[in-house]
Amino acid sequence: MELVAPAGNMEKLKYAYLFGADAVYIGISDFSLRYKADNFSGDEHLAIPGFKADKKLYCALNIYFHNEDIRRLEENLDYLSMYPIDAFIVSDLGVIPILRKRFPGVRLHLSTQANCINTESAKFYAGLGISRIVLGRELSLAEVGAIAKDSGVEMEVFVHGAICLAYAGRCFLSAYMAGRSANSGDCSHPCRWKYLVLEEEKREGEHFPIIEAEDYTSILSSKDLCMIRHLGELEDAGVAAIKIEGRMKSVYYTAVTTRAYRKALDAMRGAHVPDLEEYIADLYRISHREYTTGFYFGKKDISTPTEVDYVQSHDFVGIVGPKSENGTWSIDVKNRIMKSDLLEYIGCDVHAIEDSGFTLRDSEMNVVEKTDHGKITFLETDKPVKEGYIIRKK
Repeated sequence: MELVAPAGNMEKLKYAYLFGADAVYIGISDFSLRYKADNFSGDEHLAIPGFKADKKLYCALNIYFHNEDIRRLEENLDYLSMYPIDAFIVSDLGVIPILRKRFPGVRLHLSTQANCINTESAKFYAGLGISRIVLGRELSLAEVGAIAKDSGVEMEVFVHGAICLAYAGRCFLSAYMAGRSANSGDCSHPCRWKYLVLEEEKREGEHFPIIEAEDYTSILSSKDLCMIRHLGELEDAGVAAIKIEGRMKSVYYTAVTTRAYRKALDAMRGAHVPDLEEYIADLYRISHREYTTGFYFGKKDISTPTEVDYVQSHDFVGIVGPKSENGTWSIDVKNRIMKSDLLEYIGCDVHAIEDSGFTLRDSEMNVVEKTDHGKITFLETDKPVKEGYIIRKK
């Protein structure tokens, strides 16, 4: 199965490839359902071929297009052609003929936003030139297998990340409560907000239970999907590609989740992965809600809202930069680092190297006790770190 990872900007794209993705999906500004992600624009396309190599790049054009959006898309076709795109991910049927005419050699994938959840729909989309379908997340494993077998079309499914309250994001809470449309890529995620009271009009005085604390409930908040223990079952069902959600999440999230699924897939193929369980355990160390297997094995678990807020055991604090002439490493500081911290350095094939004996230096090479995001900082360590390693702390 192909491993498809998210990238909301250039840095995340590099790390998705580096940490094991076979393909990465990105958004182009104004045409992606992750409007708040950095997305790609300007001359960023020039840098992509340098690290893409023989891997795949997918472009999500998965908003629902109004007439003005179609006009802007047509105006930007030449710009899109500058990217080494292997497939477009679409949900709006109106853009299919436009893309097929302008990019006859580029594959078209159907977005999960289109809610394809049956064989006849899959066959219909295939007849329109769709070569892969990202199935709706409301399907059981048995349904996925049946559609894959009977439709003759490549199937891609989500295996990790946030799950929307509504069918593939067709939720009006954000537009109503914050004036930001989910189907135009500007969701404010009100389903994750903490509500004091939830009362239905005709049931006055009948309140949903307070779940998370004494002063709020998260009755609308879905658990996060995690299928890393069931990849073999997905492959047996005929799934061609597995997908990680999270273009708006951090580069640390991108690297850790991609690496865990890469290692699990490699182990399925018979590769020796000494720290496999630690790579998988990292999924529980990054920021996440309670995990679920979604609808794959029934609806009972996913129908129960999460009872806890985001949890995580490690903080992402920086990235190792180039080594200087004096032997120290420049670091791109993302969050505060204290001299008293226990740091861990992680790489694509190195699970974690612990370090409590490091030294922090400022731009003048003076020893400092702490550093913060935005400050020029150098790291002195005797650990075998490399440029590009991610730094986290417990």
